[in-house]
Amino acid sequence: MIKQQLHSKCFVWILTAMILLVGMQPVLAQTPPPSAPPADPAQTQPPCVPAPCPPQTAPASEPRLEIYGYVQTDFGYDIDQINPDWFDVMRPSKLPSFHDEFGRNGRTFAGVRQTRNGIKGYIPTKYGELKTLFEWELFGVGVDVGQTTFRLRHAYGELGHFGAGQTWSPFMDPDIFPNSLEYWGPNGMVFFRNVQMRWMPLQGDTSVTVALERPGSTQDAGVLANRIEISNAFGRFQFPDVTGDIKTSHNWGYLRAAGIYGNTRIDELRIDAVNLDQIAHRWGVDLTSNIKTGKKSVMKLGYVLGEGVENYMNDAPVDIGPAPNFGNPIRPITAKPLPFHSLVAFWDIYWSDRWSTSLGYSQLAVANTPLQVPSEFKRGQYALTNLLWYPDENVMLGGEFQWGRRANFSDGFRVNDYKVQFSFKFSYSAKIPK
Repeated sequence: MIKQQLHSKCFVWILTAMILLVGMQPVLAQTPPPSAPPADPAQTQPPCVPAPCPPQTAPASEPRLEIYGYVQTDFGYDIDQINPDWFDVMRPSKLPSFHDEFGRNGRTFAGVRQTRNGIKGYIPTKYGELKTLFEWELFGVGVDVGQTTFRLRHAYGELGHFGAGQTWSPFMDPDIFPNSLEYWGPNGMVFFRNVQMRWMPLQGDTSVTVALERPGSTQDAGVLANRIEISNAFGRFQFPDVTGDIKTSHNWGYLRAAGIYGNTRIDELRIDAVNLDQIAHRWGVDLTSNIKTGKKSVMKLGYVLGEGVENYMNDAPVDIGPAPNFGNPIRPITAKPLPFHSLVAFWDIYWSDRWSTSLGYSQLAVANTPLQVPSEFKRGQYALTNLLWYPDENVMLGGEFQWGRRANFSDGFRVNDYKVQFSFKFSYSAKIPK
């Protein structure tokens, strides 16, 4: 065990040094400027919904800014019910875990929380062009869940083959996000903006990215929540998560494979006959693709398999659960990274320059442990279809029908939710200097 820990420490810190030293080498060698910082998934298919397309500008010899964003108003009706903190999205994990948990069915919702603004900066340096991205919106989460308030999306900088800041994890493929009105998106896709430092040795039609990311996981005590035996057991993240991806583009679309590895240490501070110290290994694989089906239309596909990386998923429960360890009186309980698999299949169809439709399905299923509570989340499903109209390149309006379904672990409870949403979006963009 000691040797394994020493090897793990050496590997992570050697990898850190390699990323910093090798990543900066092409910068100091004045390599050609790379591609722009990662784009919002909604900015990849024109017309850009739910986000506007930032202006695309050829490299310049003087500093410049690009400002972009939109004001979006959403009105809708929830035919059934969802956790009130998530009133304007469709998240299967936030559907009731028992009958009428959130009151009676049927609620109208409205808001402007999807309103967004971003600033891109381009500054010439003797090492190439420095590119930065600062983007925020009004969709409150965490301590601000359910509120209309400032939320940071991206704070990222890139020079040469090296980048650092908060942006899309390399484990995530933002380009499989559908052209939808619903904000949260398919529950079965990886969706995580994380603080990271990354090295991009290859860029272009074939690209490779490796990153060290801020680690994290959530632990579920399950039916043992009030037991003294686990009251002094704490999770600890000694090393960063390691992520990476490789993508190859073709005239028909692209293929992409991404992976992640991390570990969570469980430390028990109580000194007695039971020792719960252990290391929970977390990992995942994300396979995605875009397949062109017309001038603008595209199929968006994804499949994810992993253990203990649910926090990287768009809508999933905890990462680690308690499991019995029969025959071991010293460690009768283990912290088990929860296995899961998920899929995404959407089709963005552009009938013309003025009309589009997105339709598709997604699901995520978790393999629960015997010591989780019967009402714990096990499986979520998500689907939608819409019709969007673009009377002007800066104006979008449309309607959408959404469906979500939750199934509990072992108590037999299942529930559906249906929503209808109408949205109005007004986009803007400007370049300084023009």
